[in-house]
Amino acid sequence: MDRSAVSTHQETYQDLLQQVRCFWTALPDKPEETPEGVLCALWATACGEPVSVDRALCAPLPTLDQQSYERLRELLERRKAGVPLAHLTERQTFLGLEMLAGPEALIPRKETEILGRAALEKITSMARERGELIVIDVCTGSGNLALAYAHYEPQARVYASDLLGEAVTLAQRNVEFLGLGGRVAMRLGDLVAPFEDAQFVGRCDFLSCNPPYISSAKLKEMHPEIARHEPEAAFNGGVYGVSVLMKIVRQAPRFLRPGGWLGLEVGHGQGEGIARQLAKNPAYAAVETYADAAGEVRAILAQSTSVAQG
Repeated sequence: MDRSAVSTHQETYQDLLQQVRCFWTALPDKPEETPEGVLCALWATACGEPVSVDRALCAPLPTLDQQSYERLRELLERRKAGVPLAHLTERQTFLGLEMLAGPEALIPRKETEILGRAALEKITSMARERGELIVIDVCTGSGNLALAYAHYEPQARVYASDLLGEAVTLAQRNVEFLGLGGRVAMRLGDLVAPFEDAQFVGRCDFLSCNPPYISSAKLKEMHPEIARHEPEAAFNGGVYGVSVLMKIVRQAPRFLRPGGWLGLEVGHGQGEGIARQLAKNPAYAAVETYADAAGEVRAILAQSTSVAQG
């Protein structure tokens, strides 16, 4: 549809875009959300063709009828009120995959793609050498990392867990949405607890975790869009923000096979310290860090030396 007009309505695309610009606020953790992207994603959603903001600008705008126009106005008002865009479209792109999104789990962020790309490089390399792999992703949320592993590496058999039942339900919907039911299994439980059996202990090739890592003191500083609409359990990392990170660092060696890898996403200011701790830990033989565009470490990979006990 020509973006110079909105069906039979007097308002033009530019008029609506200007309204979005008036309430739009740039969020550092969602750089993909521009005024143009917000409008196009909501426009398509209002017409019954929900799409993520990443893909909205690449697709032609569908034609609005009276009902879809009214729906678009409603969606714009909800976005203005602070409801996350991905909750309105129920879509979010992660590493090129269009996934389902909702308030049940943290919305996948671009920063997590740093860990995702690093992990996939290792997983792909190991698959070439070993063939079929066992990959575990804990704190899986909507399942974005787990599903990316399975999608891009056919030899990965991926298992994922989350403590929140709502998140596991959403992740399972994403498994079905992406047609990966044959190679991805979701489980409910805390970190590696759902994998305490002979199938996994000492046999995991790659174990990843994007944990909650915001310190309790910083929660009040979070943008209301996150604090009011996304599950606190997905970002509250305790007093210092590293309690879950340290827990998985301790637990992972028991599950990793010799030469397997642990992959972590870390928060601002945490990377260097955690990398040093991993380097001193005899359970890990090598530590690699991955930085964002500003040069800050946001992902860490550590290779297992041997299967630890306990």
